[in-house]
Amino acid sequence: MATIVDCPQCGVQVQWNTESKFRPFCSERCKQIDLGAWAEEKYTVPAVNLPEDPEQSDLN
Repeated sequence: MATIVDCPQCGVQVQWNTESKFRPFCSERCKQIDLGAWAEEKYTVPAVNLPEDPEQSDLN
């Protein structure tokens, strides 16, 4: 049975296999839109701000 995923950009269902050239995207267009969003910093990854003085950290 083939694995089916939703395109992260438009939601169209895509078969996940070696023939799916743009997986997990449904097309080159959706892939490029997503790349552009990353380039424009529309997506972010949260960072953890650690204290500068390790002795003040609750992790020790």
